[in-house]
Amino acid sequence: MSEQTSAKKQRAVSGIQPTADSYHLGNYLGALKQWIALQDEYEAFYFIPDLHAITVDQNPKELHERTIAGAAQLLTLGIDPSKSTLFVQSQVPEHAQLAWVLNCLTGYGEASRMTQFKEKSTDTNNNVTVGLFNYPVLMAADILLYNARWVPVGEDQFQHLEITRDIALRMNHKFGELFTVPEPTAKQTAFIQRDTGLRIRSLTNPEKKMSKSSTDQKSKINLADTPAQARKKIMAATTDSLGVINFDWQRQPGITNLLQLLAILTNRPQAEVNAEWVGQTQYGPLKCAVAEAVATFLTDFQTRLADISDETLLATLERSERAMNEVASITLLRVQKAVGLRSTS
Repeated sequence: MSEQTSAKKQRAVSGIQPTADSYHLGNYLGALKQWIALQDEYEAFYFIPDLHAITVDQNPKELHERTIAGAAQLLTLGIDPSKSTLFVQSQVPEHAQLAWVLNCLTGYGEASRMTQFKEKSTDTNNNVTVGLFNYPVLMAADILLYNARWVPVGEDQFQHLEITRDIALRMNHKFGELFTVPEPTAKQTAFIQRDTGLRIRSLTNPEKKMSKSSTDQKSKINLADTPAQARKKIMAATTDSLGVINFDWQRQPGITNLLQLLAILTNRPQAEVNAEWVGQTQYGPLKCAVAEAVATFLTDFQTRLADISDETLLATLERSERAMNEVASITLLRVQKAVGLRSTS
């Protein structure tokens, strides 16, 4: 794979952490489904950011197992090695090497303004690491290493995307054109179609998004859940006491979340699903329909997951990591020469 973006295809890069035993339905419908769609039109690099994962305390054995399991799930969902590249972040050492250079050219004040660090540092029982503080700079390295223009990430990462742009612009001004500068967040928002409002909500608190870091297992449909477990979670999903079905995120987020799930999982337009259900006064039949759609999806997914052998998975990752090392080393060498770590002759 060449270092420069294809003349026909622009680059997109994104990652999803292995912070749970399984990805969940919200990950797939809210982000991963889009990754799959991007493979046909973009030169897409997708990775599992295990270096980011260790910015908070991890069980080493669990982290490794989750990383491998996550890769298998991504391949099963539709990340196609013939169209895109899937790799494990730590197996491409240039990520950490570039991050150190960027750290040395990023101001403390600039980094300390990151709101996500402030939020996460309050949830770690005062065990706040330098790695957690430097998280946005490593994320900048993840993006700039591959000269990606497009970065499909959640809104909670937009501030990190902006500091990535600031770092790239500053270094390009100081050293010449080292990096492709990612598009600003307004264009990224349009690119990832956030205006469609697709965000899968928690089953127990539909005011919040479905989160893999949540300890409430009833709040999410894990891809590793059995169909029976998933049905039970859907049937117990929090709704409301209004007694009539409406598609209304403000007044009925729980019911609206179920309608959204049903439309996506049955590949039907939202308007068509709404026309069938809106106005009905019984929530039970809607929950049954959603539960059946979820169970069907999980049965198909888990059947295909079982067909991926460990040998095939590891061989795929090894090929991808060799390819990414080749791409990343070119960028890193250019940066090292620019800042005086390598000879320019």
